[in-house]
Amino acid sequence: MSISRFTKFTYVLAIGALIVGLSACDQIGQLLVPTPTPPETGLPGEIIIGVSLPLDDTNGPLYGLPMKRGFELAQAELNHYGGPQITFIIEDDQSTIEGAKAAFNKLIHQDGVSIITGITFSTQLRELAPIVEENGVVCFSSLSSAAGLSALSDFIFRTGLTTDVLNPNGVKITLEKLGYQRVALIYDDIDVYATSSNNEISKALVANGVDIVTTQTFQTRETDFSAQLTAIMEANPEAIFISALSADMAQIMIQGREIGIPASVQLIVPDLTGIEVAIAGKAAEGAITFTNWRATADTPGNQSFVQNYRATYDIEPDSWAAQSYATLYILAEAITNAQSTEATAVRDALANIMDLDTILGQFSFNEVGDAVYDPIVLTVENGEFVDFE
Repeated sequence: MSISRFTKFTYVLAIGALIVGLSACDQIGQLLVPTPTPPETGLPGEIIIGVSLPLDDTNGPLYGLPMKRGFELAQAELNHYGGPQITFIIEDDQSTIEGAKAAFNKLIHQDGVSIITGITFSTQLRELAPIVEENGVVCFSSLSSAAGLSALSDFIFRTGLTTDVLNPNGVKITLEKLGYQRVALIYDDIDVYATSSNNEISKALVANGVDIVTTQTFQTRETDFSAQLTAIMEANPEAIFISALSADMAQIMIQGREIGIPASVQLIVPDLTGIEVAIAGKAAEGAITFTNWRATADTPGNQSFVQNYRATYDIEPDSWAAQSYATLYILAEAITNAQSTEATAVRDALANIMDLDTILGQFSFNEVGDAVYDPIVLTVENGEFVDFE
């Protein structure tokens, strides 16, 4: 696939590694001579994109703010490059199904947008699918990853690798290296992502002859996991797989170590990020995660993204920021290829994305709109992620 003027900016950033933060955008023309001139297009001067994400007190710091920063950093870079200007209409979905539906209905019916991104939780996306299909709007989720959801509408696309890709790969790699034969599972049985994650882990373990000695459940925003963790400890597993949302996964790790689950019992936590590692502290040491992105990767533009994010926000990026950043570049590529913001045209252009260079690696969509690129397995050493293999 040819790379549009939008995604060429990724390579501009890679060359201009000293350009950091939004405040540094004015340096681009000085560091890179000559500055490329975008070709004339049939696109409008302003491209309006709806963004639905959680900004509530619970999930805002864990998901919504990293997503928002990733989107806005990509927006600033793309807008500086001189193409049609991207404008966001951001709605707080309050981490609820009702909030997500209200956000979508406002963006579609009041604001008239044809493209909506963000969409953090698989539980929300499952319920939004009929709204997406009925109104024919592009729904490009940067985070949700439960298996099977993109197939609910031709207009749904996702950036994160789905649980049926990420988890079997992670089980295969960790089993080969660790050789565990007795494991325990704990998961949130009312969250669509956590349930899907646990299902895929369970299937992969059974297929490889691993004994699941106990499966424990809880429900979103529970605070006391002592009963479940005590049952797990009594079952004497060699590894524990935790499928949960951010706030719960951190507390499960903390409480597990507090009740006496020894460090020799391996914690394996899909989609663990630096935020939960920081919250869990020593309890996260040695934990393994199956994930989509790593800060040290040499994928195109990734090191510039890390530097720019760090300089702009004075914190390290996590995978939610990285996936949202990549999402906007992928979307910009599709809009440019379509030469339109009309939903059907953008949908078709997204479906044709193939081997696009992004900070996540070479990115494609499969036949139902799920992401295709290389999954990653990481482990925590001294509070930092390093390659597991």
